[in-house]
Amino acid sequence: MRRPVLLAALWGLVLVLGGCMRKEPPPHPPEPEAGVSATSAPGAILFVSADTRGYLGPCGCSENMRGGIARAAFQVREARQGTLPVLYVDGGNSLFGETTLKPGQVPQEELKAKALADAMRLMGLAVRATGPLDDTRGPDFRQGLGLPEVSDGAVKLLPAGSRKVGVVAADSPAQLVAASARARAEGADFVLGLLDAPLEEAQKAAETPGLAVDVLVATRSATEMSGEQNRLVKASVPVVAPQSKGRSLVRVDLSYAPKPGRFTLQKGQADLEREVAALEQRTALLDKDINLPGIDPKLKALKQAKRDELVARRQALVTAPPASTPDVNGFTVRFVPLESGLPSRPDAQALVARYDAEVGKLNLAWAKEHGQDCPVPAKGQSAFVGNEPCRSCHEESFPVWEKSKHHHAWETLEEVGKQHHLNCVGCHVTGWEQPGGVCRLDKVAGREDVGCESCHGPGSAHSDEPTADNIIASPGEAVCVTCHNPENSPHFDFATYLPRILGPGHGKPVDAQPPGKPADAPKPVKP
Repeated sequence: MRRPVLLAALWGLVLVLGGCMRKEPPPHPPEPEAGVSATSAPGAILFVSADTRGYLGPCGCSENMRGGIARAAFQVREARQGTLPVLYVDGGNSLFGETTLKPGQVPQEELKAKALADAMRLMGLAVRATGPLDDTRGPDFRQGLGLPEVSDGAVKLLPAGSRKVGVVAADSPAQLVAASARARAEGADFVLGLLDAPLEEAQKAAETPGLAVDVLVATRSATEMSGEQNRLVKASVPVVAPQSKGRSLVRVDLSYAPKPGRFTLQKGQADLEREVAALEQRTALLDKDINLPGIDPKLKALKQAKRDELVARRQALVTAPPASTPDVNGFTVRFVPLESGLPSRPDAQALVARYDAEVGKLNLAWAKEHGQDCPVPAKGQSAFVGNEPCRSCHEESFPVWEKSKHHHAWETLEEVGKQHHLNCVGCHVTGWEQPGGVCRLDKVAGREDVGCESCHGPGSAHSDEPTADNIIASPGEAVCVTCHNPENSPHFDFATYLPRILGPGHGKPVDAQPPGKPADAPKPVKP
């Protein structure tokens, strides 16, 4: 009789110990998989990202910069708090910003792609298409990230309550037509097309005979500037192109009639769209005012409060459930701009913070082990010498520069721990990756900040023999916009900003500067 009791006791001990030895669950479990919502739901919500180009967050020196994977993650999670099924789809061209990388960029960009993949998993990614900007490090690297993919010409059916959403990917109109027909044949009620092409090409593809998609997303912008705006073309097939670099999401709301059938774009959205556009315009005007150099702090605070109010109103409009028509399977298409005032999902933000911390150490270690100095200038060309040789003859210019934000450009990176980020450093040191300049993160000393040679060019020849003839560059708008470009400094206006860096001995007569008026300039920050 004792043996069964002893065996039972031992078995109980094994169970207890086994329970103690179980692995802890991951600290950030992913969102629920697509299709777990009740089949009786009267509709579904689709979120689509595309053309993210390797951006984890916004970049630049302006106030109220839009974008960020953590803000996108919050929007998806917030929608999942409701009763409708929510599907998150990525259109591709998201993992990298360039199709080729220099050796020194590889460690950083691979780590960033992995962080983006982790964030997509956290958001419960249902499926994603791929494009050239996903294969920068080759198909093996991309596939090693373990994200669910739909290849060009293929179909992925996703349950969305009582209906099925077919996601098709293509890189040509013919491929898109064939895949969309196959999606219908396999039972898709609503078909989302992802075309690896710019908006203009996608518009032409939307008119292809036999096309069976309900919404077509252009997943690649043609140029840097063409990706600066959200664009929606309403035709027989709506074509959308979200703002590039992770600054907006596309939101598609589906409403189900009692019986299955083809979906139609819902009417009556014109008033809402006009109101959203008006709020967008007012917000843009406030952004311009808020970013004026030298704006009074109290006035800036008032304008910022008004801007936050407008963003909240617009957010309420673009996320409110659309009015549905009984007995009609309908859908609406809207953009969700990821404004600075919107919340970020904490665990997604933690992924970004971890990347920021790790990539700086990674880049610095790589520079110490593999970094190479910049090539020497060609014979007869000037080299960079730093600010100190300039000071001996131009002492009167330095008080102006020292009070400007250009003088604190490196410090602004250190404050946010990005002084070893390759995307940022170029506009915060003098002579980055130029002959005779700085090409290694571990050899920045003496070249920090936006110094004299950032605007006037390398100064060795002028330092050796000071004449007006050997000043390399003539400072002007063309020099400024290399850093103060539409992405990083969208509100930059040369005529408005220029006076902030001029003063006695630096563009103005000695007696022209009003007392107590320090010169100032925006800090140039790259992504």
